[in-house]
Amino acid sequence: MISHLSLGLHPDERKKQLASLIKAGKIKFGGYKKNKIYGLLNCSSGKRMKVENRVFFKDEQEALQAGYRPCGHCLPQAYNIWKLTH
Repeated sequence: MISHLSLGLHPDERKKQLASLIKAGKIKFGGYKKNKIYGLLNCSSGKRMKVENRVFFKDEQEALQAGYRPCGHCLPQAYNIWKLTH
């Protein structure tokens, strides 16, 4: 799990570092640490969160191991499966 704020001191620096990590395949999902929800990087719900609450994961397994649940908006099938088991 990577905190968005840990990617740099300035917004431009964080944006550049984030783009590099996405391009390298080291980040594939974003998460909201307050409610422990993860989803796709292009999810409209995730794009509205504050930077200090944003984290990133390399895959779904890493997000699940960290105790996060799937987003009901961008990952409805995974969310429905998660909901049935919790």
